[in-house]
Amino acid sequence: MTHQAPPSSRTPDAVARRLLTATAARSYDPGTEIDWDAPLPADTWFWPPERLTLYGTPLWERMNHRQRVELSRHEAAHLAELGHWFELAIIRMFSRYLMSQGGLDARAFYALTEMADETRHITMFGRLLNRLDRPYHGVPARVRYPFPLVDPLFQGITTFASALVIEEVLDRLQREVAQDERVQPLLRAVCRLHVSEEARHVSFARAELREAVRLASRGHLARHRVLTALVAYYTVPPLLRPDRYGDVGLPVKEARRQALHNPHHRETMRWSGEKLLAFLTEVDLIRPAQHHLWRRAGLMA
Repeated sequence: MTHQAPPSSRTPDAVARRLLTATAARSYDPGTEIDWDAPLPADTWFWPPERLTLYGTPLWERMNHRQRVELSRHEAAHLAELGHWFELAIIRMFSRYLMSQGGLDARAFYALTEMADETRHITMFGRLLNRLDRPYHGVPARVRYPFPLVDPLFQGITTFASALVIEEVLDRLQREVAQDERVQPLLRAVCRLHVSEEARHVSFARAELREAVRLASRGHLARHRVLTALVAYYTVPPLLRPDRYGDVGLPVKEARRQALHNPHHRETMRWSGEKLLAFLTEVDLIRPAQHHLWRRAGLMA
């Protein structure tokens, strides 16, 4: 596949300059934009019920409304925990990438600006977790332990591809939450702020990734196709399959089994990754040889 140079308006430098202007015009402070002291209405969803792991299962049918709402609270807390950690991981990857580049151009300045955004988002997720007031489980070992070992292998391609794996999957879900009037106002406010700024981050990562792919050798690109698929395989299932069933008083083994085989939740996982897979396929980072990993990640049928 031949990767031609992009038009001048779509070069990474041009995109970074536009995003710097947009950031200066529209950045938000979660500390002042969100009413953290507002009460949480009773019996109100913390996440859309159709996106919960047990929706439509036999266990779901046996649960009353209050139990279902409590499950949504725990699963929202799980997503906030992992979102908090993944933002930290993105800052780490961007720091290492910038140190290897030594750039003083618009692209470097926007990467630093994005890191500042992510710092505010980490604080926002932390405050959200305090309001949700549910047990802290932490990041699953399959994500936490390998990251320091494989992070140096990522370089430009997988640094930005990894950011997209998390950002685009969460973005699809959070855009829906932000518009869903059944969901707690606090959750909707957090999601609205997050997606408004993450849209810029996605644009930056896509521009950088296109450029990195265009300049990569055939062998280099082949390695990063596998690395990117492995990132999805190790991170997406723990992100989208929260194991909070014991906290809600459900039979853990049975709940895990029903969630794993739940066709509704499998469809949610594929839906959340549609835009991500379309883009990565377009830029030649997904080929049939990696399809089995993307299927095991739950993002491909």
